[in-house]
Amino acid sequence: MVRKAQAGEVNKSEEIRKLLKANPKITATEAVNTLAQKGIKIDPGLFYYNKGKLKGRKGRRRKIRRQVASVMSNGTVAPAKSDVLGTLRKVKGLAAEVGGLRKLAELVAALSE
Repeated sequence: MVRKAQAGEVNKSEEIRKLLKANPKITATEAVNTLAQKGIKIDPGLFYYNKGKLKGRKGRRRKIRRQVASVMSNGTVAPAKSDVLGTLRKVKGLAAEVGGLRKLAELVAALSE
C-alpha cells in the first residue's frame, strides 16, 4: 500500500523525475549526490526504478505511434500476438455468409447452450 507523504515530506520519486527531465543522461550516483545536497536521501534502486518507468512509458508511446503509422500507410495493423482488426473482419465476413449479425448471434447463442 502506498504511504502518503506527511506535511513537510518530499516526494522522492517526483524529485527523481524532475532530475531526469532536466538531465536524461544523469547517472544514479550523480542523482544520489545531487539530491543529497538538497537533503533528500535516496537509494540507487529507487532512481533506476523511476528511470525504467519513464522509459517504459516512452516505449509504449513509440509502439502505439508505429502501429498508427502502419495502419495509416497500408490500411492494416502490424502483426501482433492477437490481430484484433483481422479477427473483426473475419467475423464480419462470416456474419455476411450466414445472413447478418443477428443470425450469427443466434448461432453463437445456440452453440453456447
